[in-house]
Amino acid sequence: MRGWWREIAGLVLPVACGGCGRPRTELCPECAEALTGPGPRRVRPEPEPAGLPAVHAAAPYADAVREVLLAHKERGALALAGPLGGALAGAVEAAAGAVAGSGDGPLLLVPVPSSRRSVRARGHDPTRRIALAAAGRLRRAGRDVRVAPVLRQRRYVADQAGLGARGRLANLSGALEVVPGGARLLAAGTVVLVDDLMTTGASLAEAARALGAVQLSFISEIPHGLPAASAQHGFEQRAAAVIASSPASFEINRNSSRSWIVAGGER
Repeated sequence: MRGWWREIAGLVLPVACGGCGRPRTELCPECAEALTGPGPRRVRPEPEPAGLPAVHAAAPYADAVREVLLAHKERGALALAGPLGGALAGAVEAAAGAVAGSGDGPLLLVPVPSSRRSVRARGHDPTRRIALAAAGRLRRAGRDVRVAPVLRQRRYVADQAGLGARGRLANLSGALEVVPGGARLLAAGTVVLVDDLMTTGASLAEAARALGAVQLSFISEIPHGLPAASAQHGFEQRAAAVIASSPASFEINRNSSRSWIVAGGER
């Protein structure tokens, strides 16, 4: 079912905050502030899957942040894509800033793809919609940013709900691929994988694997004598950005014997 009817409904039905339910506002100031959390930070799931790129997240996945993400993804509150895109834009900036040489070429946001059946059921692709909103926010700030939806599912993937870290890795292993011509597009800039949420990291690890799978084949196609360093650099220097991640993944430094800063305080 298409999502157009949801946008029309939003014009005539009562509006409530997607985070706390406060009436007459799509997102109240308190819930909007929660989306920025403690500021974009490097996050790591435990256990951390092999091949996971460096991930930055805007806020812990809890309370108002969780409700806003669910309202946009599952309940069709499409207007929330704007503030969610703003939160993702901050995480993208942090992720890109951690990549050496990220000033070369445009910043390319590569959304982790949803399955076709999920898009049909929801009437929209939430991650791609948020990525477009984030790109718009970054362009208004002077960044050269493009959304590059070059990943697609190449086989059936079971519903991830209820699966643990190991089950999600097995479910997603080899599930994604780069569309024909996508590798050449990605070689033109700095790639940042984007998603709305990271739980186990399985989706981002699989997305990074799919990008890496086309690296050697693309470089081998470059005519002899032409520089391949920039193309190789673009693939190797992968980073990722998400709006939210589990509160435990906000640990700043697992190897430190000192206190760890986590969402909501220290431990």
